[in-house]
Amino acid sequence: MASGILALLDDIAYLMDDVASSTKIAAQKTSAVLGDDLAVGAKKASEYPPSRELPVLWAITKGSFVNKLIVVPLILTLNYFLPFIIKPVLMIGGLYLAYEGAEKILEFFHLVKHHSEERKLSEKEKIRSAIITDFILSLEIVIIAISTLQDKPFLVQALSVSIIALLATIGVYGFVALIVRLDDMGIYLIENFDGFLEKMGVLMVKSVPYIIKGLSVIGTLAMVLVAGGIYLHSLEFLHHLTEPIPAIVGEFLIGLILGIFAFFTKQIISSFLHRS
Repeated sequence: MASGILALLDDIAYLMDDVASSTKIAAQKTSAVLGDDLAVGAKKASEYPPSRELPVLWAITKGSFVNKLIVVPLILTLNYFLPFIIKPVLMIGGLYLAYEGAEKILEFFHLVKHHSEERKLSEKEKIRSAIITDFILSLEIVIIAISTLQDKPFLVQALSVSIIALLATIGVYGFVALIVRLDDMGIYLIENFDGFLEKMGVLMVKSVPYIIKGLSVIGTLAMVLVAGGIYLHSLEFLHHLTEPIPAIVGEFLIGLILGIFAFFTKQIISSFLHRS
């Protein structure tokens, strides 16, 4: 009896060790996408007045948790039974990210009418858009994570990917919350301290608009880069086509072209349906 319990504990310890090492490997592989997720999350959270930042961010975070509850079992099941379908699912998501990023870039250069000029989106619609974007980024994070663990048992894959998904949501939106409330922390330092800490508070308050603006720009570029990267790694001919140029430039160009194509295709279809 005692030997059986010891053997079980030994198996559990071995499993946990395997999960820990597998999670570390998967985290390294997904770190770039997590960075993109952070930039996109900060961009989405910066679109609200200060009094609504945290409530909206909490709503997006809850949506992100729901996304992970859908994505992790879905990708694990597809990878087990229908592995060939994962790439098309990822490419469809990439097209949506390309569309969102290209739309913002076209609006920035005044090549198309700004979305807010046509119809101001409600808070719920913005939250829904942020959760959809998070869903697609979650797909990529989980797919990349599981692709690095193909030689591992299914249980190790499931546990490692679940940990990555959980850390992605907590880490990304926790850091975004810290950024959007940086000015409050700065005001606290200004009101309660003198000297170095007071000056630090002033710097924090002054830097928030620039950090938010910078992350907004990075978030838009990140969506295009992620989309381009998905297609470059999925379609061999695109990879060969962009070999002479730096990878990041190739990813951006492919993502931007895809996004512009998706944007104007949507405009044409919407116009046709409106006339009908």
